[in-house]
Amino acid sequence: KEWARENRIHLAVIGPEDPLHNGVVDVLIEGGIPSVGPTKSLARLETSKAFARDLLSKYRIPGNPRFRNFSSQTGIEAFLDELDDAVIKPDGLTGGKGVMVQGEHFASRKEALAICEAILAEHKSVTIEEKLEGEEFSLQCLCDGKTVVATPPVQDHKRRFNDDKGPNTGGMGSYSCRDHSLPFLKRSDIEEGLAITEQVAEAIYRETGEYYRGIMYGGFMVTKQGLRLLEYNARFGDPETMNILPLLKTDFVDVCRAIIEGSLDLIRIEFEEKATVCKYVVPKGYGLPGER
Repeated sequence: KEWARENRIHLAVIGPEDPLHNGVVDVLIEGGIPSVGPTKSLARLETSKAFARDLLSKYRIPGNPRFRNFSSQTGIEAFLDELDDAVIKPDGLTGGKGVMVQGEHFASRKEALAICEAILAEHKSVTIEEKLEGEEFSLQCLCDGKTVVATPPVQDHKRRFNDDKGPNTGGMGSYSCRDHSLPFLKRSDIEEGLAITEQVAEAIYRETGEYYRGIMYGGFMVTKQGLRLLEYNARFGDPETMNILPLLKTDFVDVCRAIIEGSLDLIRIEFEEKATVCKYVVPKGYGLPGER
């Protein structure tokens, strides 16, 4: 805060999730420095899987899979019995690497219970969801608390190795298409993802009395049962941002000011019609257990 004052910083854009979780926006606002990013309370949309799922459920927003949040082992075994396959998520930040999927990270109910026990030893709760099948996409939206603007959808690939093999990482690469869609998407899928995000922005205000001013990035999956929400991030995606910002024709500072001032509805946000690909080069041991 003092450094920002001394250097006459006019606005801040928060990138990683850790500073959001630790309340950097609250500190900056207290110091008179407007920020593109939610306060610590609103960043729970990303930092607490339980908060996000419960918010959608409470305000009857579509997109949730079957799920339950648990703060103890009680009831976990019975809920696992209700599901064909499960996904287990810690309540808290894991750097994109904490989700455990049945068939990939564990096979039996015994293993699932052991994972839940280990998570509850370190986190206040664990979220268990039905395993979904389909294609994933990222819809990064700009939000001033009242208006939500979608950027072109991107598909992120998280597996460490080629051919979708290996452990999940924070992201090995991503792409977007010239037509601002993706090969497996219908226009209605994008519109539905935006509509869900608009409802979430409204629900956050109704729940907390605060406007969400920042990036609301939904990870969605197109399933046979319809569009489902996997998770929300409270900031730009890594690597997906590198697919989107180079396409932005509108001045980025103007976009940031509109988010901060609550005037997104007053500016025209445009993107170039170009395809993009982002691919990471990483150290040999990246993403592998016990390696650096």
